[in-house]
Amino acid sequence: MTEANETKEQLQMPTTYDPKEAERKWYDYWIKNEFFKAGTRPDAETYTIVIPPPNVTGMLHIGHALDFTLQDILIRTKRMQGYDALWLPGSDHAGIATQTRVEQKLREQGQSRYDLGREKFLERVWEWKELYANTIREQWAKMGFSLDYSRERFTLDEGLSQAVREVFVSLYEKGLIYRGNYIINWDPAARTALSDIEVEYKEVQGALYHLEYKTTDGTGSIVVATTRPETMLGDTAVAVHPKDERYQHLIGKMLLLPIVNREIPVIADEYVEKEFGSGAVKITPAHDPNDFEVGKRHDLPQILVMDETGTMNANAGPYQGLDRFECRKQIVADLKEQGVLIKIEEHVHQVGHSERSGAVIEPYLSTQWFVKMQPLAEKAINTQKSGNGVNFVPDRFEKTYLNWIENVRDWCISRQLWWGHRIPAWYCADCAQITVTREDATACSHCQSTNLNRDNDVLDTWFSSALWPFSTLGWPNETEDLKRFYPTNVLVTGYDIIYFWVSRMIFTGLEFTQQIPFKDVLMHGLVRDSEGRKMSKSLGNGVDPLEVIEKYGADAMRYMISTSSTPGQDLRFRWERVEQARNFANKIWNASRFALMNLEGVNAADIDLTGQLGTADRWILHRLNETVRDVTRLIDSYEFGETGRLLYNFIWDDLCDWYIEFSKLSLYGADAAAKSKTQSVLAYVLDHTQRLIHPFMPFISEEIWQHLPHVGETITLASWPVENKAFESPDAVREMELLMDVIRSVRNIRSEVNVPMSKKVELLVKPASSETLSILRSNEEYLKRFCNTSLLQIDAEMAAPEKAMTAIITGAELYLPLAGLIDIAQELTRLDKELQSLHGEVERIEKKLGNEGFVAKAPAKVIEEEKAKLADYADKRDKVIARLAELKG
Repeated sequence: MTEANETKEQLQMPTTYDPKEAERKWYDYWIKNEFFKAGTRPDAETYTIVIPPPNVTGMLHIGHALDFTLQDILIRTKRMQGYDALWLPGSDHAGIATQTRVEQKLREQGQSRYDLGREKFLERVWEWKELYANTIREQWAKMGFSLDYSRERFTLDEGLSQAVREVFVSLYEKGLIYRGNYIINWDPAARTALSDIEVEYKEVQGALYHLEYKTTDGTGSIVVATTRPETMLGDTAVAVHPKDERYQHLIGKMLLLPIVNREIPVIADEYVEKEFGSGAVKITPAHDPNDFEVGKRHDLPQILVMDETGTMNANAGPYQGLDRFECRKQIVADLKEQGVLIKIEEHVHQVGHSERSGAVIEPYLSTQWFVKMQPLAEKAINTQKSGNGVNFVPDRFEKTYLNWIENVRDWCISRQLWWGHRIPAWYCADCAQITVTREDATACSHCQSTNLNRDNDVLDTWFSSALWPFSTLGWPNETEDLKRFYPTNVLVTGYDIIYFWVSRMIFTGLEFTQQIPFKDVLMHGLVRDSEGRKMSKSLGNGVDPLEVIEKYGADAMRYMISTSSTPGQDLRFRWERVEQARNFANKIWNASRFALMNLEGVNAADIDLTGQLGTADRWILHRLNETVRDVTRLIDSYEFGETGRLLYNFIWDDLCDWYIEFSKLSLYGADAAAKSKTQSVLAYVLDHTQRLIHPFMPFISEEIWQHLPHVGETITLASWPVENKAFESPDAVREMELLMDVIRSVRNIRSEVNVPMSKKVELLVKPASSETLSILRSNEEYLKRFCNTSLLQIDAEMAAPEKAMTAIITGAELYLPLAGLIDIAQELTRLDKELQSLHGEVERIEKKLGNEGFVAKAPAKVIEEEKAKLADYADKRDKVIARLAELKG
């Protein structure tokens, strides 16, 4: 906007704020003019955030709204502070989650992916991806996120796919990726492997089945207990502790496995806990991770008794073809009939479920690809412990991170899916060797045969996500963006994915860029419902951020959700708090509208804060200064909740309820010079207030700012407010606090005796010092206006009138002669209550100062402050006692 048409625009400011119209208008304006594009300030310091990429599985939820709003607050603040700020958007292909959704759609049409074939199925998934990637962009826009869309990435982009392949091949060449048989978490519904952290453990009411295995020579038996009797068909040993005297005579003997009548040995292994259960455990190497390790130590056979769908296979003998849970029922009945089922006990235990499909996972022996984690973890641990690692906010999450990475197991990275980064490995049909290469293989690297078959599996989604901070900036190519914007400044994410994602980004960043990928990790909590419950489809308590925006506007949603947030803590979503935020926005609008009606003809060049300013003018500039300092510090500390409280108090209380009311005296007065100064202060403070609130409420702040006298195209690029030492005015603060005390006290007295503000009253003020006298007399006009007096008398020597309401404030006594409006008894009762309250405050502080522990530990400044409070309360108490004596006399 140019200065020439500022006045016209100001006069057109609507009576009420329309969020829908403003949100559409300003977001289109911002995008069209590329205000969010990074790289436009080549000489500035950079500030980078890469968005945690949402999955292209559906709509964004309220948790995304929190996560992204916090990032937008940071990036908008830094952009206004002059940084070359990049907020890089993108989305994740989310392998198993997306494939599951598309397969579900196919099932509704009576088809499966196998009916379509790999190529056609992937076409369907890409169609799904485009649909939901567009939906996500629309949601970002509605929430007002200042993303640099010119740099948007997707985890299956060509560039990111190149990075994934480079990392895979590089780790393989270093011996850190290998292929082998191992017990993994298997999802029988999705038919794919899962990593440990993709398994959710739920408490389930189950049973503990006690089974008797007899020796083949008839000399004895061993009782074992299991929660999964169907897996006994794959038992290849029973283990006891080598020092368990109960079983010494049985070690080395053979047992007869019931049902299938296979002979299995009794072995000794320290894995067994003598004190737990019978002290004997069945060993099923193909269906239990601990048994797998025991089996390796004792060279035991590995017998799979299920297929990849959870159906019993040929090794299950008579149960072949049964679902695993049907098999359990049948085998329990058969064991009971054979007399080897000793007893069944109720047993509550933790059962692993697939995070994606919800199916009960099956520990399953399978040939998979793994990352050897120990060397990578050691580098990350050493970096963190050396003090050069990531700064976790709150810092308690550093312990969580270290605890996981210090105990990390090898990472199963292969998934039996079609959607994802296909593993770059080829198997030679002639020499049976594996070729792993950066380019698609055309010949075996071992025997040069062209008879090759590519691995059908894809990589775990988190493999590509682990590279996100640097792959999105062009790595492995040495791009200008990578050199300029990496490492990033902060990662904002939920505490629930420290293991999934944060840890993996750190160790891959260190391995491939030799730098930590971000300086800070800000952990926020989950958004829960008003009762503190986790939001879920089953409870029907989820909140759609677009529904919130439709009802209350984007700014209200953003302000509520961000300022309800404390680092690392869950927050509760409450509709009434969104309504309060909407009311706050309306308060800002109405105050600005009043101001603009009194700024007609004022241009940005007219603003002059030099020369003689009134008490209220100096006070509001001082308070603005304090707010600028504290808000800047709190945003840098990620304390968004406290930031919101400060902004709310400054705007609602100081600016709207006090300063704007005080400004009316000058604005409506005859003193042209005073009016001009107040106009300058009002315009300046409103401008800087909009800048401070802008990261939280971008739309309404832009709308108001564009109506105010200003220079520049948009508030998004306006400079961030900074402290101005010239505005410091502790004298004005003392003066205003005295005036506000007087006004509040008079209003309280009016309220007590039901005297309306429209009725004029006599006010007598007895100042306790010459300084107070001077302040009150120089600001009489404020007192007359806001106390609505018919008579104002300020006199240090006055005698208290006999019949009057009384208020004792710091530095003065106030009397309101109210003959005919109040009786003496009522005033005595009120003063008695005030006296009791003051007695309580005096006793409380005296007790605190009499506490040797407090005095010994508290800073000298705190003790002095407490002593000052005590003197103040005691002085007020003495005056109330004196007034009571007068009235009673």
